[in-house]
Amino acid sequence: MLKPDTHYQMSAVPDIEMTLTGTAAAGGVPLYGCDCPACLRAVRNPAYRRRATSAKVKTKSETLCIDCGLMNLAEHYPPGSLDAILLTHFHVDHVQGLFELRWGKGQKIPVYCPNDPAGCADLLKHSGILDFRPIQPFEPLLLKSCTVTPLLLMHSRPCHGYLIERRGYRIAYLTDTVGLPDETLLWLTQHTPDMMILDCSHPPSENKPRNHNDLSIATEIHQQLGIKHTILTHISHDMDNWLIAGGQLAEGIELGHDGMTL
Repeated sequence: MLKPDTHYQMSAVPDIEMTLTGTAAAGGVPLYGCDCPACLRAVRNPAYRRRATSAKVKTKSETLCIDCGLMNLAEHYPPGSLDAILLTHFHVDHVQGLFELRWGKGQKIPVYCPNDPAGCADLLKHSGILDFRPIQPFEPLLLKSCTVTPLLLMHSRPCHGYLIERRGYRIAYLTDTVGLPDETLLWLTQHTPDMMILDCSHPPSENKPRNHNDLSIATEIHQQLGIKHTILTHISHDMDNWLIAGGQLAEGIELGHDGMTL
């Protein structure tokens, strides 16, 4: 299990850094009112707390935000520092921070997202400084310094994962999903990522989960794609408890934590 102060530096990465700004399943860790070992540990030691799953991607010339469930987005992205937002989908725990950010001043911020006209509440109708731009799966998007390809995921709302490529180095960010569609599996086998950030809300289960990977599914995806380094995110207190009780991860798979920098 990763320690909360872990910082990974990958020498092969060409001028690109990703920080996991949140790694929690909906509800977070500690979960309100829960006195399980994982939640009590997070109360005692803030390093083990988990907030809404999200990430920051930085190069020398560009800063991207993946998902916006954090309510303090301005602390992570001072005015003028954010080049674009990549939304996986419009569930509240992935967009709630935008409800305040949208009323800011300054230039419009591009928000690339699935084509989901329902959006979330009135975000699309009253978007303020947010410039929502629906994009289609498997159609690469060339940004300032990265190529971003949205990938189809399996969720209860239209949902994208993203493959971020910089000078031949590829990072796959795949949350929220339960398994992967055949089209996405095929695409990833043809464009194998160097690193994968993967949804894993649940410990191993006899029954297939409904909306998010359990560890059995996440491990199968990792092994199918032959990826050397997979980091788990969208983690519940149940998953933390399973590891506290002695559960083990397969080789090449690590548990993400808030603030982890790659």
